[in-house]
Amino acid sequence: MAFQYAVLRAVPRVDRGEFVNVGVIVYCQAMDYLRAAVAVDDVRLRALAADVDVDAVRVAASAVVQACREPVGSARENMGLAARFGMLTAPRSTVVQPSPVHAGVTHNPEQTLADLMSRLVGPAHRT
Repeated sequence: MAFQYAVLRAVPRVDRGEFVNVGVIVYCQAMDYLRAAVAVDDVRLRALAADVDVDAVRVAASAVVQACREPVGSARENMGLAARFGMLTAPRSTVVQPSPVHAGVTHNPEQTLADLMSRLVGPAHRT
């Protein structure tokens, strides 16, 4: 089945544009699947900006995980998983930003999410 994904990036100083990958969002329309996993590494973040608010990064990243699991608020984000994925991957200038959307093929989106987390975020990840 075709799927799409975006990497979640922590950008401690938006003006510098440097980032650390902290998560992945996976969407598979055919399997009605939308999930995210995150792992915030405070050491890597502080290497980019010593004064980064790591708790704010964790809260923002966790909000994406929660938004994948269940509708939040109102309006377009609750018009189905495709709309919610679009809202979550829309470009923004905040401390947690999505990468461009990429595509692939999977038979198991949960395993694909774990594989992408391992490959793109790091071995010590959690969901």
